[in-house]
Amino acid sequence: MIGSAAIAAAIDRDERQKPRSPIFGVTIPELYRDWQLIAPALEGEPLNELRTVLGNEAAVQTYRAGKLPFPDGTILVKLAWMHVPSAEFEPATVPGSPTTVQVMVKDSKRYAATGGWGFGRFIGGKPVDEEQHRTCFACHEARVKARDYVFTRYAQ
Repeated sequence: MIGSAAIAAAIDRDERQKPRSPIFGVTIPELYRDWQLIAPALEGEPLNELRTVLGNEAAVQTYRAGKLPFPDGTILVKLAWMHVPSAEFEPATVPGSPTTVQVMVKDSKRYAATGGWGFGRFIGGKPVDEEQHRTCFACHEARVKARDYVFTRYAQ
């Protein structure tokens, strides 16, 4: 029988082996596809993406309460796909090929220099380069600082 210390060590090793974003060390969370929907979005030119943001329980509770800032432990995951016309129903747009998975993790101590948020942007499960990660906080700071650096509004 495998002891709890061996199991913990294996989990630790698996966690260390996950792809991590440069600068922030953010990973794609396990089982995030089971999280609740925060909001969908349609991005026009030049990206032409369908997007959806999912949130963990801390995110959902904060959105529902309508009180900022988000607490430490909040995680938001944005999924994006190219949008294409539906083959079955012409007026509809459906997800095509995936483009990115983007992650925001709230940890006010670890990410104090970036408003308490760590960022991860992944394509095909792999983090994009460091330069692209440098742009994350600057964009959020310039546009949504008053909203705890979060663009997404809760779709009720």
